[in-house]
Amino acid sequence: MASRQPAGIGTARLSVAAADLRIAIGKLRRRLRDEVSLGDLTWSQVAVLGHLERDGPATVTALAQVEGVRPQSMGATIGALEAAGMVSGASHPTDGRQTLWSLTQRCRDLVKVSRAAREDWLLRTIRAQLTPEEQDVLAKAAPLLKRIAEA
Repeated sequence: MASRQPAGIGTARLSVAAADLRIAIGKLRRRLRDEVSLGDLTWSQVAVLGHLERDGPATVTALAQVEGVRPQSMGATIGALEAAGMVSGASHPTDGRQTLWSLTQRCRDLVKVSRAAREDWLLRTIRAQLTPEEQDVLAKAAPLLKRIAEA
């Protein structure tokens, strides 16, 4: 016997909600980016820093695969980040031909300050723009949004 799942909302309504959510998340992402900058970094450089922060040291080849670019392009991105003092390289422990790239302490400090400022802006905005009931709904929705993002 097949298990039955609750019907949920209709496809048309869910489709509209999905589009609204995509638009809202895009606007929120841009707003958070505009509130606190990591300097003159490009989006591809910020993406690389994000990967290195989340996943730890990586080679140019691995980063290129994750970002869907050629290793030569990623090499240029890493070169710019190294020149800016954001990443440093060390010999790969098992393949001396490769370099493992990681965040510098300066970069980690900058990311920490930037993240704290963005979270502070978001907290202040939530408090100023949403009623206590809406804040509660948002708090309940946060784990759902995280689950969608990690799918």
